Amino acid sequence: MAQHSSSDLPLVSDLQTMDAVALQQANRLQDAVVAYQAVLRRNPDDACALSNYGGLLCSLGEFRAAQELLDRAVRLKPDMADAWSNYGNVLYEQQDYAGAIDAFKQCLTLQPQHGLALSNLGVVLDCQGRHALAQNFHAAAIQLEPDNGQSRTNYALSLLAQGRYAEGFEAYEWRWNSNIIGKHNLQGTLWKGETFVGKTLLVHTEGGFGDMLHFVRFIPFAAERGGKIIVKVRKELLTLLQRSFPEQLFITVDDVPPPHELECSVGSLPYLLGTTLETIPLANGYLTADPVRVALWKDRLNKDVFFNAAKPTLSVGLVWAGSPHREVRYVEFVDQRRSVSLQSLAPLAQVPNVLFYSLQVGEKGIQAKAPPAGMKLINHTKLLHDFDDTAALISNLDMVISVDTSVVHLAAGLGKPVWMLSRFDQCWRWLSGRTDTPWYDNLRIYQQPQPGDWNTPLQKMVSDLLDLEKNYAEKQ
Repeated sequence: MAQHSSSDLPLVSDLQTMDAVALQQANRLQDAVVAYQAVLRRNPDDACALSNYGGLLCSLGEFRAAQELLDRAVRLKPDMADAWSNYGNVLYEQQDYAGAIDAFKQCLTLQPQHGLALSNLGVVLDCQGRHALAQNFHAAAIQLEPDNGQSRTNYALSLLAQGRYAEGFEAYEWRWNSNIIGKHNLQGTLWKGETFVGKTLLVHTEGGFGDMLHFVRFIPFAAERGGKIIVKVRKELLTLLQRSFPEQLFITVDDVPPPHELECSVGSLPYLLGTTLETIPLANGYLTADPVRVALWKDRLNKDVFFNAAKPTLSVGLVWAGSPHREVRYVEFVDQRRSVSLQSLAPLAQVPNVLFYSLQVGEKGIQAKAPPAGMKLINHTKLLHDFDDTAALISNLDMVISVDTSVVHLAAGLGKPVWMLSRFDQCWRWLSGRTDTPWYDNLRIYQQPQPGDWNTPLQKMVSDLLDLEKNYAEKQ
């Protein structure tokens, strides 16, 4: 992710501007907004204030307003390196990667040792899949500021996206000192991957539901190195993971854990276990749905087919949006790029004899009430109370089509075929230039060829779904 830091704030002499900068550095952002507005009312051509205020609005997600301010700043004072750095940030956030690269280059021409611009230029190049080149800029940023956790984390994500897992997961331990995650808040002695026979290891959850579903596969392999393992998870995952890994003890994040000697985060397990591309475990699936709930859902789906005029060839689960996570700005911005509307999936209605099931929970689930014309969509999401319910429903479907969200990991972890719509600047775990993944045998990736272009991957998906429906129909 791009860094928005107080070090992008130029030194100023004007007292009012200094007050605005101080408020911004103190994280009193709304007060800083008011202060910058006062400065610019008095002097609309104050390039430093324009740059600082634009950078602040960028960090708040007000990208268009920020770009207008920063465009004025660099025109008024084209020799201000920090203004070009801020300008690059706002162009990056709007996925204008070519423009962002030009802005960062301009900044670095003026100030070659601008650490944030070096790191952020690397981030933009990573978004374009140019990882080898990006790593040169990440390395230069780290050389300038060895203790900058965000620059270190950006470098780690670049290595991971390139598939260099041994180095990448080790470097990813810097995430605890970055703006992505922050401090890990682990209280006990950290486990470093050593054998722990006769001891108990507490594994903490990390990230969203998808991250936990993705990394939980490593739990039994950690257990091979020692004694007992306790895993903290969010309550919506508890029953599913208890059944899937019965030899381990799962508790909720609200429970007081039993006594233990060691702790680690679930996201650190790939590093602690020495994972490489070739040693990713359980790609064929590792989750187990509740057979009782599976049977109940089978009856429901049979009734759905009965009330349809013709028996469908395929039953397909559908997810079109992730969770917005508005409490974390960076995650919210990513969600806006990965999510679509249900109406955007209208091309899928071209495929005959497909019965779609909404798996979309949360605020975007209401869109299921008005599916695209011609799409047969059944919505039972009111019956989905946790991931165990969703797992049982998915177990009765032929496949799942989803944007990059937790249901991808759930369905693929169950061994179901999953077709995933992936944003242009896709998550590191899907690697670059691939339609498959070593993480899940049954996952197929349909990535945007350009930022914002969902039409191209959707048209490819429609073509593939037509072929699949034809093949299924011939076998019936």
